[in-house]
Amino acid sequence: MKVVLLCGGLGTRLREETEFRPKPMVEIGGRPILWHIMKLYAHSGFREFVLCLGYKGNTIKEYFLNYEAMNNDFTICLGRDSQIQFNNLHTEQGFKVTLADTGQSTMTGGRVKRIEKYIDEDIFLMTYGDGLADLDINQLVKFHQSHGKLATITAVSPTSRFGVLEMNKNRVMSFLEKPRTEGFASAGFFVFNRKVFDYLGGDDCTLEREPLERLAREGELMAYKHEGFFFAMDTYREYEYLNQLWNKGEAPWKVW
Repeated sequence: MKVVLLCGGLGTRLREETEFRPKPMVEIGGRPILWHIMKLYAHSGFREFVLCLGYKGNTIKEYFLNYEAMNNDFTICLGRDSQIQFNNLHTEQGFKVTLADTGQSTMTGGRVKRIEKYIDEDIFLMTYGDGLADLDINQLVKFHQSHGKLATITAVSPTSRFGVLEMNKNRVMSFLEKPRTEGFASAGFFVFNRKVFDYLGGDDCTLEREPLERLAREGELMAYKHEGFFFAMDTYREYEYLNQLWNKGEAPWKVW
């Protein structure tokens, strides 16, 4: 079962970092957020990835092409008989990563449609390259298999950006910082039957609009409710927050 990761967006609201690299390569604790997402899936046994590249996609290609050298001690023999001997093993053994150029300005649905040829199984997983969670991926897949519909989306109860005041006239009775709001929002972390490809159009197809709306209308979209941690890195302030969690050893998504 493969994991499709959307890695092609511009990340315009994080321009301080994404001017020089794609958002999935922005680092949390010295590692790209993409690495953290892949580690989450690998923890549940999913080690085959298809990366949908776009904006500055070559940066991601170079990262994986140089991965062994950058994450191992090695001994190199120079000259005509050049060879490299890696002297230790990193913990990403067996990761199989397909890097697919899906266009500079292709929309999300179009990107997924472009990698259809790499999906051989009946079911595949998908998420965005900027969201972290302490999600149990195996439970998500189990839920998807239990209902028999074409698509599952992970739903979370988001937190408010603002503190909430409980007041009696003009007197503040209590203050609650960043409470959870009513209702649910999409956290991504999808499970799809490959028949979902029939719902996708060309490069201008936005997954979150017509395809998902049509699946919902037809009763083929189910929601897996995640009550734990979820956080999407969209701004520099959010980037700093995730780094603070990691540096303090309090990163809830580090389940491996």
